[in-house]
Amino acid sequence: MAEAAQYLVGTHDFSAFRAGQCQAKSPIKELHHLRVTRHGKMIVLDIRASAFLHHMVRNIAGVLMTIGAGERPVEWMKEVLESRIRRTGGVTAHPFGLYLVQVEYRDEFELPERYIGPHFLTGFSELDG
Repeated sequence: MAEAAQYLVGTHDFSAFRAGQCQAKSPIKELHHLRVTRHGKMIVLDIRASAFLHHMVRNIAGVLMTIGAGERPVEWMKEVLESRIRRTGGVTAHPFGLYLVQVEYRDEFELPERYIGPHFLTGFSELDG
């Protein structure tokens, strides 16, 4: 899963991970960071991007779970991304267990900074693909 996630880092057309009702003007987003870690039985996706499309994270999670279950090879992530076709990616992950943890804004907005969590992220180990 960790290896497959790296195909998404960078600036890409994320149409294959976009919901049909998405209202974003452009499917091109910059994914700065996507880290897959394990904490006991829990798998955590730490995803940071310039912006997200409707259901983008749920669709990324669905593809990663399919790869993690051994149903598809690691390279399938690249195929899904390059297809730019939503139905190529298969299942949209349920929203249960997916949490928005933090939103960061540019300094010019002068918003107060506050770390809101998650506090259980200590002691994670990188997954082996």
